[in-house]
Amino acid sequence: MEFRHLGRSGLMVSEISYGNWITHGSQVEEDAAKQCVRAALDEGITTFDTADVYAGTKAEEVLGRALAGVRRESLEIFTKVYWATGPGPNDRGLSRKHITEALHGSLRRLQTDYVDLYQAHRFDNETPLEETLKTFDDLVRQGKVLYVGVSEWTADQIGRALKIADKMGFDRLVSNQPEYSMLWRVIEAEVVPLSEKEGLGQVVFSPIAQGVLTGKYRPGQPPPAGSRATDPAGGNFIARMLNDDVLTRVQQLEPIAADLGLSMAQLAVAWVLQNPNVSSAIVGASRPEQVRDNVKASGVKLESEVLKKIDDVLGPIVERDPAKTVSPERRP
Repeated sequence: MEFRHLGRSGLMVSEISYGNWITHGSQVEEDAAKQCVRAALDEGITTFDTADVYAGTKAEEVLGRALAGVRRESLEIFTKVYWATGPGPNDRGLSRKHITEALHGSLRRLQTDYVDLYQAHRFDNETPLEETLKTFDDLVRQGKVLYVGVSEWTADQIGRALKIADKMGFDRLVSNQPEYSMLWRVIEAEVVPLSEKEGLGQVVFSPIAQGVLTGKYRPGQPPPAGSRATDPAGGNFIARMLNDDVLTRVQQLEPIAADLGLSMAQLAVAWVLQNPNVSSAIVGASRPEQVRDNVKASGVKLESEVLKKIDDVLGPIVERDPAKTVSPERRP
């Protein structure tokens, strides 16, 4: 496993991190989830990403139990706040009340005194940005949060936050967690250039496009039983990519991967890691062997000719529009 700085910070993270969105607490039984976490640790992954909303807070609980007994200082634990975790109007968003209460809940579930990175899971249009940033800064000063990041924020939103932090002397954002893959490149036009300038690193999710880039979804055929596309929690997210044009072109990546001695999943993860602004690529798993397969992408160098072949194959199906990064106008 190779390691990279999280943005311009001093924190080192494994360039492949383990995430438990959808799987832990919902799609995967706890014993299987623990086996996946153990496989991740055995393969050298030290960075674990979750969120309070995953599986209605159960994902954090499963991860906390799975990591129990592991030397805390050897881990980087990331979680997030924004989406609703209860029925009340203050059980969501980025107000001082919700951020503070949400963090305390996350710490209990994760069985830790602090998180290495606390991330705003979306931009909150109903809370003054100064209030959100001041609350994050207070939590850093209390030692409950070491670094602060965001997830799926636009370049404009990130830029506004950085200006306020600099003006007020708040702890600066060090990372953004966007969706990023061969098929979904909406951060490249605006978010990445700003992040490179300001010292943020990308901790990207869905590098294999929810499994589409593994090649297991075939054009003209129903999704395999038990796959992400058949899961109620993940099916809606993946649906936009399950059309024959996308799936046909993805099949054409197989000989490229084979020539390199890589699986399709390894090629997809290695591809996002070629971007120097990517600090870590999050992989999920329902079986330990998936973790062991994905980590082989660490340290892989793709030559420019390979990257061009991939672009030639995928061509018009790649989504690049930065306007596709959106947060709700009102809290859900």
